[in-house]
Amino acid sequence: MEKRHRVFIAINLPEEIKKELSKYEKKWSGLPVKWIPKDNLHITLEFLGDLTDIEIGDTCQIVNEIAKNHSPFTINLHKVLYGPLAKYPPKMIWVEGEKSEELTALKNDLQKGLLEKVRFKPDEKLFSPHITLARVLEWEFKKIDPEEVPEVNEDINLTFSAESIEVMESEMKKGGPRYTVLESHNLEI
Repeated sequence: MEKRHRVFIAINLPEEIKKELSKYEKKWSGLPVKWIPKDNLHITLEFLGDLTDIEIGDTCQIVNEIAKNHSPFTINLHKVLYGPLAKYPPKMIWVEGEKSEELTALKNDLQKGLLEKVRFKPDEKLFSPHITLARVLEWEFKKIDPEEVPEVNEDINLTFSAESIEVMESEMKKGGPRYTVLESHNLEI
């Protein structure tokens, strides 16, 4: 049986943005959540699931072609909150990013291009750029009286330039997932 790899396409964050976002772990340290390590913070554009080596090669080639047809663009991060909205208990604490034409066009082009050669189930939900900061430990969270749940709802203003997109592999390890960049492709035009 051929080995498969959990693969996703992401925009990785500059170090200064990761440092800024990792400060929230101290702010809400008492919450029953599992914080994401600073170096794993990213925006997922497309989760492809378990791919073969051949599918990974096809993915890298497609992502390279798509990256050549997009320019670098700015991403604005504007809020830290529980997510997804209107879900109780929440699944995570995340950072919401503003939707932009450039980001939506890149996501749509990736999905369309990848679907031509790679078998995966595209996310049917409306794309909302976000960065997962922590995953809620649901059974512990439910023990907190709803009136006592700390509010996580903070406006922020962080901006960075998306210069590249990465083909990433997620490997489950004892301490949680380890992410590896398989290929990085600069946005070029």
